[in-house]
Amino acid sequence: MTQPNLSDLTRRHWLLSSAAAWAWPGLGQAQAQTPAATLPMARSLPDELAAALSQGQPLTVMASLEGCVFCKIVRRSHLAPMHRQGQPVVQVDLRNPQTVRDFAGLMTTHDELTRRWRIGITPTVLFFGPHGKEVAERMEGAYQPDFYGPYLDDRLALARTRLNG
Repeated sequence: MTQPNLSDLTRRHWLLSSAAAWAWPGLGQAQAQTPAATLPMARSLPDELAAALSQGQPLTVMASLEGCVFCKIVRRSHLAPMHRQGQPVVQVDLRNPQTVRDFAGLMTTHDELTRRWRIGITPTVLFFGPHGKEVAERMEGAYQPDFYGPYLDDRLALARTRLNG
């Protein structure tokens, strides 16, 4: 088997980039993300969950990966605006050694937490209720760009119903 040459790799990269940009309009702008499109990093899940539940809301957690273009799009276009409007949202990152208190009150790292939660794809959005239990089906991957928002809205509505029902 022969190795691809540089021009084949460059062409392949261009084709993949073009396909991604066509499928996700605004992809280039997502790479130039501004601080306004960030989410707070999880530090103490019991405290963050208690604050969310006191508002009658689930705690929304985004599992992300540094450099993940689709994570940036979901963060910028959906979760950061929701967070600015009062929805409790925090982020945990795969491969991140930053410490966080888990739902049991024990210190761990973001990376270990994502492994325990069996996060296999980013972005993954989770919805937590009392005792750190998931109250709606998690959203794994980027889905269809035109439909991501409605899927997210449906999952949040279900999570709220299960909390307040």
